[in-house]
Amino acid sequence: MFQTIKEWFWLERLWLPPKIKWSDLEDHDGLVFAKPSHLYVTIPYAFGLLIIRHFFEKFIGLPLAKMLGIKEKVRKIIPNATLENFFKHSTRQPSQADIYGLAKKCNLTERQVERWFRSRRNQDRPCKVKKFQEACWRFAFYLMLTVAGIVFLYDKPWTYDLREVWNGYPTQPLLPSQYWYYIVEMSFYWSLIFRLGFDVKRKDFLAHVVHHLATIILFTFSWCANYLRIGTLSLMLHDVADIWLESAKMFSYARWRQTCNILFFIFAAVFLITRLIIFPFWILYYTLILPLHYIEPFFAYFFINFQLIVLQALHFYWSYFILRMLKRCVFMKSTQDVRSDDEEEEEEEEEEEEEKEEDTKDKESDCLKNGLGADRHLIPNGQRGH
Repeated sequence: MFQTIKEWFWLERLWLPPKIKWSDLEDHDGLVFAKPSHLYVTIPYAFGLLIIRHFFEKFIGLPLAKMLGIKEKVRKIIPNATLENFFKHSTRQPSQADIYGLAKKCNLTERQVERWFRSRRNQDRPCKVKKFQEACWRFAFYLMLTVAGIVFLYDKPWTYDLREVWNGYPTQPLLPSQYWYYIVEMSFYWSLIFRLGFDVKRKDFLAHVVHHLATIILFTFSWCANYLRIGTLSLMLHDVADIWLESAKMFSYARWRQTCNILFFIFAAVFLITRLIIFPFWILYYTLILPLHYIEPFFAYFFINFQLIVLQALHFYWSYFILRMLKRCVFMKSTQDVRSDDEEEEEEEEEEEEEKEEDTKDKESDCLKNGLGADRHLIPNGQRGH
């Protein structure tokens, strides 16, 4: 049965244009062609990247975070079994009626209950050091991939004339640069999928899952159908915007607002140009429309273009959030972690509220040490105000 499924799955009419056979893509005369078995190495390479990432975050990301003044804040709260039970089994965001009832039950003020829940929510949130380390790793890798993509593609004729993508298709030999570009990119996305359950969970978590899975499927099908030329162009087009995104996040966590805003504007411009103009009007056009002048449609043609359209839908989804952030930057002069701004804004507001409360407590303590009430003020010559 397994053999039957395997034979059906690799039917030539599914993967190749009419009149082309797998035998036409056998290695010969020193020419090597893409084979599905080449992709097996991406799984162990992905685990290798996870190991490299661990050491990168520890020995580069963490010291860099400290150098930029990002501290790992220890959040402590007073244990309260009643409030803890309500937090775990009812809701993390109690209503005003809940707060009133809990305050009576615990013999606390409503303000103390609100403060306890705010501190408890912040305790569960990942610290900014961890977020910075993740962004730093992605920034470094996207930068490396973008530079590699430019080096690999700058002298290729199909980079400047996309009609060359279909010249000699599908019997186009595999270049060493294409092999390593695909393998490293695919390994990287596998590593992101393996880390989804451990990395910081954001509001667009589901969109990221869909994006990563769609990317892996696209990698696989484009490799097997020998869509390598258009595939490498698409990869570089996506990586170049993500560099600016991750660098904006890094400076956002460090609270370098001006730098973060400048980087975010650059990211938004690059993203909107590459994802909403170049990708649909060049890449999609040259995979969806132009091939019909060279080959007859086949299953892989339809499936790959369907995946590219799903990817384009995600581009529109993220563009909505980016435009919202642009509006905030222009009219409110502030920005948080892009693509998950509401979550970051709430967290930052709560942290600032905690800091204000701590400052108030420190001032009250200083006043008491000087024999003053919390609402008194020092005046010259050590006299008390009346």
